Amino acid sequence: MLHELFSPSVQHALDLVGIFVFAISGALLAVRKNFDVFGIAVLAEVTALGGGLFRDLIIGAVPPAAFSDLGYFVTPLLAAVLVFFLHPEVERTQTAVNVFDAAGLGLFCVTGTTKAYDYGLGLTSSAALGLATAVGGGVLRDVLANEVPSLLRWDRDLYAVPAIVGSTMIVLFIRFDLLNAGTSGLAVVTAFLLRIAALKYHWRAPRAWHRRSSALEEA
Repeated sequence: MLHELFSPSVQHALDLVGIFVFAISGALLAVRKNFDVFGIAVLAEVTALGGGLFRDLIIGAVPPAAFSDLGYFVTPLLAAVLVFFLHPEVERTQTAVNVFDAAGLGLFCVTGTTKAYDYGLGLTSSAALGLATAVGGGVLRDVLANEVPSLLRWDRDLYAVPAIVGSTMIVLFIRFDLLNAGTSGLAVVTAFLLRIAALKYHWRAPRAWHRRSSALEEA
């Protein structure tokens, strides 16, 4: 189904762009944590490829794309080198990084959902794997950096919700036989705009109803 929506060259190029931006976010966190060059490279690779690797292993798409395409492996290393030498300049372009990260989120939740469905999963399972594709690398990044994953923290702008919306749109389009390049693009753009709006207006998911805990809240 993916090859019917996008040509292989376009799909590959979009994947590499998304991988590169995700890798930058991982490498920047490694710098903030004072990791050495190996740690920077590891966090870049894990952030960029973790979600797709998890998806491919679950659906049986082996060897995973991360290991069968050299470009998928090398691209995060290029991002790590860039951040290693130019991290102050990259930090100053954080707004642009966030925009591209949001675009990668939208793209990966759509392609992840579609690929899972191509491999025979049901609609709900496909949507779940679409979400995992989009956010899985970030979760692994935070765990390796000894932080609570960002998508679980109440004080972080919505991240998983836009991916859930994008994945849900795709399975609904599949269910009603409406999936094509246009509707797939609509799902990507919707997830992207939701993430950008969450960053701009600091939208956050609600916490427990009538929460009355007196515990100190972590920043």
